Amino acid sequence: MELKDALIDELLKDAKSSEDLLEENGLLKQLTKRLVEQILDEEMTDHLGYEKYNSAGKNSGNSRNVHGKKNITSDHGKLEIQVPRDIDSSFEPQIIPKNQTRFPGFDEKVISLHARGMTNREIQSHLEDLVWC
Repeated sequence: MELKDALIDELLKDAKSSEDLLEENGLLKQLTKRLVEQILDEEMTDHLGYEKYNSAGKNSGNSRNVHGKKNITSDHGKLEIQVPRDIDSSFEPQIIPKNQTRFPGFDEKVISLHARGMTNREIQSHLEDLVWC
């Protein structure tokens, strides 16, 4: 999938500095959060077999139930995402599975840093720098 220049221009139009992109509530973090939540909603649609607000789900035996909060750690720091739930709790998210608190690939990157000779303290400091850059 290719991102159109017009879409990127629209996203960046209000950015005045790198902080607007990378800070605690910057564009990159907001975009990651929204993409993950959208994917989770699509996974729920696939699981249930009908679109959100579709009358096909009425009296189907299982339907969307509220969203739960989940804190995950990503390359961009901690994110609080909204995870959809279904009435019978049979929904198993794929992008961020149940009981997982780290975005896929995060652990492998930490192991890679350790394998390259960084100490635990250096890795911790490096991750703190990344989160607050």
